[in-house]
Amino acid sequence: MSQTPTDLIHHPYTPPEGFSAPQPGVFKASTVIFPNVAAMRSRDWRQKNGYTYGLHGTPTTFLLEERIAALEGGKQCVLVPSGLAAIANANLALLKTGDEVLIPDNAYGPNKALAEGELAAWGITHQLYDAMDPADLQARITPRTKLVWLEAPGSVTMEFPPLAHHAHVCRQKGVTTALDNTWGAGLAFNGFDLGRGARFQPGSGADIVVQALTKYPSGGGDVLMGSIVTRDEALHLQIKLTHMRLGWGVGANDAEAVLRALPSIALRYQAQDQAARTLAAWLGQQPQVAQVLHPALAGSPGHEHWRALCTQDGQGGGASLAAGLFSVVFDARYTSGQVDAFCDALKLFKLGYSWGGPVSLVVPYDVASMRRAWPHKGVLVRFSLGLEAVQDLQADLAGALAVLAQTQA
Repeated sequence: MSQTPTDLIHHPYTPPEGFSAPQPGVFKASTVIFPNVAAMRSRDWRQKNGYTYGLHGTPTTFLLEERIAALEGGKQCVLVPSGLAAIANANLALLKTGDEVLIPDNAYGPNKALAEGELAAWGITHQLYDAMDPADLQARITPRTKLVWLEAPGSVTMEFPPLAHHAHVCRQKGVTTALDNTWGAGLAFNGFDLGRGARFQPGSGADIVVQALTKYPSGGGDVLMGSIVTRDEALHLQIKLTHMRLGWGVGANDAEAVLRALPSIALRYQAQDQAARTLAAWLGQQPQVAQVLHPALAGSPGHEHWRALCTQDGQGGGASLAAGLFSVVFDARYTSGQVDAFCDALKLFKLGYSWGGPVSLVVPYDVASMRRAWPHKGVLVRFSLGLEAVQDLQADLAGALAVLAQTQA
C-alpha cells in the first residue's frame, strides 16, 4: 500500500546521532516541536537552554550568536536583519520620549537619518558631536543624554577618534555607549576593552558593540545581517525584549553563510588591509590626489588614535590591523563630473555600496552635504578593497587616473 500524506509527515524514522562535519547543520523552523506540555510551559525563550519558536532561535542562529559574541569579546549576542537594524534595535531598547542620543557628525548616515526621522517623531532628540574633539562630546552630555554612539573610523571620511577618551567620559557621566564596530570587525581592536594607559583601565570600553555582519563576517557581498553584542546580562535582556517585540529574525541560510565565512575572516581582513595600505600609499604619490584618508597612514586625521588602539604596543610597533577601506580627496581642480568619469573608467573596481566582499568597490561622495564642516574642496572617493591581485588593481587605478588627467588637457 502506498504511503498517505499522514504517513509521510509522521514517519517514525529519525537519523542517528553523532554526525559531525566541518560545517554545522542548518536548522529552519518557525514552529518548534515540544515533547510534552510540561516542556512547552517550562521553556524560557530568553534563555538558550531550549527552543520555543523560530524567531527566538534555532541551533544554527544560537551557534552564530555565540561565535559573534566571542569575535567581539562579549558575552551575549542578538542577530538582526542588517547593520542598520542593529542600530535601530539598540536605540529603541534604550531611548524613550524626552531622552536624547548623541551621534558623531561623521557617523554612518542612516544612523543620523533614523534620529532625524523616527526618533524625532517619537519625542527623542539628538545632537551631533565632533568625533575628533572629546571636549565637544563632554560639553553636550546632559541629564537627558541616555545613549552616546561611537564609531571608528568616521564613515566615508575615515577620521579615527579617541575612542578610549570618549568611552571614559561617558562612563564617568553614567551614560550608556554603543559602538559601531563594522570597520574593526572584532579584529582591529576590542570594542569592550579600549584601555590604554593609567586613565583608561582595561574593560573601560563600550557597553554595546554592533556590527554589520553584511561586511567582513559574511565576506561574500550576498548577506544582509547585523549583530548586537553585550557583556552585561541586564542590558542584553533589555535589548532582547525589544528584539522580540519588533519581530526581528534572520534566515537560516544567511546564518549558514556567515558561519561558513567566519573561519576565514582574519585571513581576508589581513589581505584586504595590506592591499588597501599598498594602494593608498601609491595613490598618495599621484599628482591628481590631494589627500589620502586611511587611519594607518601618517597624516590621516586621527592616525595617532589608530596607532594607540590598533597596534600591538600602542606606539605603532608590532602587528597592526586596519580594514581594507580608504578614501581619497582629489585635487580641487577636478570637478565632480571629471571625478565621476574617473570612477566610470575603472574596470575592476565596481560601482557599488557596502564593502568587505571579494570584489573591489568605488563610490564618489558629496561630503559637503553629509558633514557640518568639511575642510577639503576636492571631491572625495571611497575605495573598498576586495581580493583581486594588488598589481591588477593598481593598473586599473593608473588607467583611470590617465583618463582623469586627459580631462585637464
